[in-house]
Amino acid sequence: MSAPILLGLRILLAIALYAFLGWGLYTLWIDLRRQSQNIITTRKAPTLTLAQPSTGDPESFFRFQTREVVLGRDPASDCHLEDKTISAQHARLSYHHGNWWVEDLNSTNGTFLNHQPVNEPLVLTSGDTLRFGQVEMTVLMEQEQDL
Repeated sequence: MSAPILLGLRILLAIALYAFLGWGLYTLWIDLRRQSQNIITTRKAPTLTLAQPSTGDPESFFRFQTREVVLGRDPASDCHLEDKTISAQHARLSYHHGNWWVEDLNSTNGTFLNHQPVNEPLVLTSGDTLRFGQVEMTVLMEQEQDL
């Protein structure tokens, strides 16, 4: 074989080798991204407890382990609160981006976090005070444990 043909074959073989390696790395990257998305979406939300400090009875504690909780006077709400100052669907508590968030659902008497009105979704921390209409509750959270 002549030298130019041998050189051309070597170059084609090198291009094929690098193309194969690039394809393999791209496939691994896509698979890792898909796996990380699955882990993020299936991660269990830490337990959220809402306690009414004004009453000491066990019925004044609400525990939630779901990623979203709707509070309101509607009996179909996740957290049913029977009070005239609470709207049918008053507020939403949701767990995403590693935090619990509170959001007002255009309620009549408003939602307040630590005596400040909730006009946009805000992050909750353990010990915060939430007020829905005239009902005041304290937020308690279990720490998230990563294994």
